[in-house]
Amino acid sequence: MKKKLTLIIFFLSIITFAQQPTLFLIGDSTMANKENPDKNPEHGWGQMLPPLLTSEIIIQNHATNGRSSKSFRTEGRWNRVLNQLKKGDFVIIQFGHNDQKVNDSVRFTNPYTQYRANIERYVNETRSKGAIPILMTSIARRNFNENGVLVDTHKEYPIVVRMVADDLKVSFVDLQLLSEQLEISYGPEGSKKLHLHYKKGDQPYYPEGKDDDTHLSKMGAESIAKLAATSLKSLKTGLERYIK
Repeated sequence: MKKKLTLIIFFLSIITFAQQPTLFLIGDSTMANKENPDKNPEHGWGQMLPPLLTSEIIIQNHATNGRSSKSFRTEGRWNRVLNQLKKGDFVIIQFGHNDQKVNDSVRFTNPYTQYRANIERYVNETRSKGAIPILMTSIARRNFNENGVLVDTHKEYPIVVRMVADDLKVSFVDLQLLSEQLEISYGPEGSKKLHLHYKKGDQPYYPEGKDDDTHLSKMGAESIAKLAATSLKSLKTGLERYIK
């Protein structure tokens, strides 16, 4: 009798796990998990998302440093996600930072042609599996001018994401807007805490110092993750039931 009960519990756990939805994250370094999180000051906002979600959903963060909407696919990283996708899963899609690199043929995409086609393809292929795509614009860089005005660096790319979201009726989070508001709320000097700014000798991980206005500190990544989670909860895609 005990053996039968054990077997029943075992098979029920397998069925439950198979039915459990997965949230896949695809994007670049601003979203990615970082190595040595106890020592490395740099964090991706996707790295800080798991504590904000319940244990009823699995999270796979496939975002990778330096990848664009083009190179993420050509390296086979998207196939690893696509092959796992099932009905009821979710995919957050956030590219743009590296698509801008006009001197890099491996990563650069024209915003209105290649980039748009790539984003649309991610959406359509996600839907073909019965999963739910969610588009996000890139987070803002800390780029204040001498007058304290935060100046955009992404140009056409976020506009294209907005266009695709509207044309294909895709759930959408304007993380560019939310991160801009966050940067502005901290101001030109205070916003350094959201990124990686260290003088020589201040941080063992960066013995020569660091001035990085693109990538996030733990504080910055936690702040962005909270903004993302709050927005995701309001979308009513089904993902909201797994957000604390």
